[in-house]
Amino acid sequence: MRLRGEVALVTGGASGLGRAVVDRYVAEGARVAVLDRSSIGLAKLKETHGDAIVGIEGDVRLLESNKHAVARCIEAFGKLDCLVGNAGVWDYMATLVSMPDDQIEAAFDEMFSVNVKGYLLAVKAALPALYDSKGRVILTASNAAFYTSGGGPLYTSSKHAVVGLIKQLAYELGPHIRVNGIAPGGVVGSDLRGLKALGLQEQSISTISLPDMLDHVLPTGKVATAEEYTGAYVFFATRAETVPLTGSILDFNSGWGVRGLINVNLGAELDRCFGTQTMDGKAA
Repeated sequence: MRLRGEVALVTGGASGLGRAVVDRYVAEGARVAVLDRSSIGLAKLKETHGDAIVGIEGDVRLLESNKHAVARCIEAFGKLDCLVGNAGVWDYMATLVSMPDDQIEAAFDEMFSVNVKGYLLAVKAALPALYDSKGRVILTASNAAFYTSGGGPLYTSSKHAVVGLIKQLAYELGPHIRVNGIAPGGVVGSDLRGLKALGLQEQSISTISLPDMLDHVLPTGKVATAEEYTGAYVFFATRAETVPLTGSILDFNSGWGVRGLINVNLGAELDRCFGTQTMDGKAA
């Protein structure tokens, strides 16, 4: 168990990728506090993990909610070693042209309030506890933090802002607190919701068949599940394995940035050369 004795706080941890991270952290020996707006999701977590987790219902856009989550974490577990900022919303790739004039300002404010301010406030609330533990911060970015077409201009710009936040906080909080990020691509099992300002709050990305959409355009040939991303969150939460690591963002998206102009990959060439051979090199 790589996180035995560690304590984490995960925002947006009651569903999707956040839930997978919580499940993995508990399996690795950690105790976890979860700040989420879903009382139902938090109850399900408690039912699954019992005393290994404490759920806090709240709004990541409010400093008071974040402070309350940190206080409840310390009350339950005595400390905080790792903060995982993961709560987010998506714009369903709404383009600038398509956004109505009477919605765009509210949509921008909502996007940045959750995706950027929510992270900033979580770190602010956790600073005293993380200073005491010489802890770590992990912020979930996105392939949209580096590339186009992972969202519309609102989501893409918010995730680019997260990259800047990670780098600046790594500078400001060093050497006491390590700050890093993970930038997933499509996530099978994600429950990422849309913007209320655009009338998309009840829509979940889980209704989209990401394998049908992405498998054929990814060099790995497969969009990853939420569970398959969690190993990186474990690594970034460890102490001994991450001594030189701060200000880094893992571009963790099935090869999104190395797709070829003509072919997604050249794996077919390997199939032609080696596909009819056995492991010892003999013809099958």
